[in-house]
Amino acid sequence: MTGGSHVQPPESADSGHRRRRFIPAQPRRPRGVWRIGTPVVVLLCGGLFVVSAANSDGTDLRPGRYTDLASLVKDESDQYDGLKRQVSDLDAQVQSLSAGMSDREVNRLHRRVTELKDPAGLEPRSGPGLTVTLSDAPEDVINSTTGNVNLLLVHQQDIQAVVNALWKGGATAVTVEGQRIVSTTGIKCEGNAVQLQGVPYPQPYEIQAVGDQGSLLMAIEDDPYLQAYREQAADPAISVGWDLQLEPTVSAPAYDGLLDLSFAVPLDGGTAG
Repeated sequence: MTGGSHVQPPESADSGHRRRRFIPAQPRRPRGVWRIGTPVVVLLCGGLFVVSAANSDGTDLRPGRYTDLASLVKDESDQYDGLKRQVSDLDAQVQSLSAGMSDREVNRLHRRVTELKDPAGLEPRSGPGLTVTLSDAPEDVINSTTGNVNLLLVHQQDIQAVVNALWKGGATAVTVEGQRIVSTTGIKCEGNAVQLQGVPYPQPYEIQAVGDQGSLLMAIEDDPYLQAYREQAADPAISVGWDLQLEPTVSAPAYDGLLDLSFAVPLDGGTAG
C-alpha cells in the first residue's frame, strides 16, 4: 500500500448473500385467527362468570377474614339456624306426603317411629334433675400459673365425661348449653370455644340432666375422671370451675338437628385398610 489512505476491499456478492440469509422475514399475521379467537375468549370469560355466580349462590367466593370472634360466632349461629329451618320445612313436607299414603306396611313403620322418638331424644322431656357447670379457672390464676395451663381450662373430654356419667346414672334426657344430646352428637374444641352440633359456645358450660337425682349423683361421685377433675377444682393452684346444683324441674327440648349418619363400608371381597 502507498500513501496514507486505507482502501477497504470490495464486498463480494457471496458475503452479502450470506448476511441477507440470516435476516428473518416478518411473518404475515393472518387476520382470520383474531376474528375467530376474540369471540371465543369472550365466550369463555362469560362462561366463567356464569359458573362463579352459580357456585357462589349469592355469597362472596372470597370472603374477608374474621377478626372479631363475636361476629364469627353470630355468623355461624345464623347459618346453623337457617339450615335448621330448611330441615324443619323438609321434614314437614315428608310428613305431609307420608300421611297421605294408605299402606299397611307404611302405617306399621309410622307406629314404630313414634315409639322410638322418645328414647331417641326426639320428644321433649322434663322432670327432676341436676345442673353441672364447668368453667375455666379465674383469669388471675391463669395469668400467674407456672404449670400446665391446660389444667386450668375446660376441654371437650371434661364435658363428655360429665355427659357419660349422667347417661350411666340413668338420665332420660341430657342437654349441653340448652341443646339436646343424642347418640350422634359430637362435642369438640374449636379454639377457645366448644363446638356442639355446628355451633360454637364459650365457657362456662352448663350441662343438665333429667332423671333420678340419687342415681345421677352416685354416677358422678363414682366416676374416676370426674373425681380427678373435682380434686383439681379444689386445688387453689388450678381452681378449674365445678358447680353442681339439684333442680326440682329440668326441661330438655327435643333434638332438632340432623340425624343422618356417615360411615365407611368395606369393599366386597376385600378388607378395610
